[in-house]
Amino acid sequence: MTDRAADVLARRLYDAGCRHAFGIPGGEVLTLVDALAKAGIDFILAKHENSAGFMAEGIYHRTGAPGILVATLGPGVANAINVVANAEQDRVPLIFLTGCVDDDEAMTYTHQVFDHQQLLRPITRASLKLNANAAAVVADRAVRCATGSRPGPVHIDVPISVAVAPASAEGYFPPPAPVTGGPVEGKELKEAKQWLASARRPLVIAGLEAMDAATSAQLTTFIETTGAELITTYKAKGVVSENHRQVLGGAGLSPIADDILLPVVRRADVIVTVGYDPIEMRTGWRNPWDTTTQHVIELTTNPNDHDMHTASVTFVGNIEAGLKALAPSKTSSGTWSDGEPEEARTRLDAKFDAPDDWGPGAVVAVSRKVLPTNTTASVDSGAHRILLSQMWTCTEPRTLLQSTGLCTMGCAVPLALGAKIAEPERPSVAFIGDAGLLMILGELASAAELELPIIVVVFVDRSLALIDIKQRQRQLQNVGVDFGHTNFAAIAAAMGGNGISVSSSAELESALKDALDADTFTVIAAEIDRESYDGTF
Repeated sequence: MTDRAADVLARRLYDAGCRHAFGIPGGEVLTLVDALAKAGIDFILAKHENSAGFMAEGIYHRTGAPGILVATLGPGVANAINVVANAEQDRVPLIFLTGCVDDDEAMTYTHQVFDHQQLLRPITRASLKLNANAAAVVADRAVRCATGSRPGPVHIDVPISVAVAPASAEGYFPPPAPVTGGPVEGKELKEAKQWLASARRPLVIAGLEAMDAATSAQLTTFIETTGAELITTYKAKGVVSENHRQVLGGAGLSPIADDILLPVVRRADVIVTVGYDPIEMRTGWRNPWDTTTQHVIELTTNPNDHDMHTASVTFVGNIEAGLKALAPSKTSSGTWSDGEPEEARTRLDAKFDAPDDWGPGAVVAVSRKVLPTNTTASVDSGAHRILLSQMWTCTEPRTLLQSTGLCTMGCAVPLALGAKIAEPERPSVAFIGDAGLLMILGELASAAELELPIIVVVFVDRSLALIDIKQRQRQLQNVGVDFGHTNFAAIAAAMGGNGISVSSSAELESALKDALDADTFTVIAAEIDRESYDGTF
């Protein structure tokens, strides 16, 4: 039997490590879905294309394989714009497969038809169109672009007739060109090493480019050898275990935490940024140091084109190799003798200590106490995420999944589902606000259908709490931020899961323990007061 172009594409994606695809089929992608299944890639039906993309991202974070999102033409493509833009900003290798009508058909047929590629080019690494005579090459190029030195989404538009057209499997599957080089011996490297050797207040700031396992191990060695303190972005939490004595925690979300951490940044005499992309950070992190009085060494896989900060020297290349090249031959001693990092730690612990009374802080504290250390957590955008970014301890990278560059709502549950599919034995919990859960309630049905016993902890305060805080800070009238109460426990039960409402730490602890032993998903609705986030972050 002659291979279809869709078959060639699907097998190349399988060869690239892909084992799952997510989406909602339409008539225009039926051949493509069939080809994926025949190639050994499970197609998983989601309830919305945006959620499907976040499920695919959850798979990527726990397996390293590119995610696959499938959408039909027109509204299917439009529904996925948010998650594709998120993948571009958060550097997620996502292969976005879409169906489209044939070019000649599009000359006169207009129903649901628009130019997918024109819409997607600004937010993807590349937008390609499948060609039967070059199906293997298109697939290989997509994987190469998606997994390159700056990972991101790649779009492949698949015309209906091309999907079924006879195609040659000939082509090549080149791996992405590895970024293997570190700083080369020369004046800049020699000078940077001298700065580190003489540093008395060294600091490392690590970001999302530093999250792979090899870099994580090398970074741990680097801070121990140099005596540097470590601050991470909230996406990079766990790149070095947050139980490590030199880790100050995540920054960039909480104004209270930043007020404590930014003075440490300004006091450092040598700063090494390790895969740090300030796309996660707020305006307070614009030019947070002064290169006229501080030496700043930047290790990055891509040139700095964001202008959020400057550096004394920038080395573009493999992060792990860069850390090895910079590391001193012997362990430094006597760093930070003024005790400022320890004072910062004490202040952070005091600000974000587990509260005695009930509220959003207690929800996070109890959850971290009860759930196993190796739990993969995901979190939606909102006030609860700011608090959780400080209180949730990560001991390994990619165990707190979230939308950081785009900060989109509705991502926590599908991210948790993807992570659970990838690692069924690892606990998976989604922390989400009530507004966020209302956006994606349909994916609870997906959890039931897929028999995935994830835990969903909902902060129920009947308000867009973060926006409400900003509204009140500006002394504006209360408009458009409050909404009615939803019985999420009842909804969970109606959709095939377990549901319980809690209003105390003891009730939450009991509910979490039961959820860990459940064979279906559990929604725990943590009922908290409006305005209970005031002063917490």
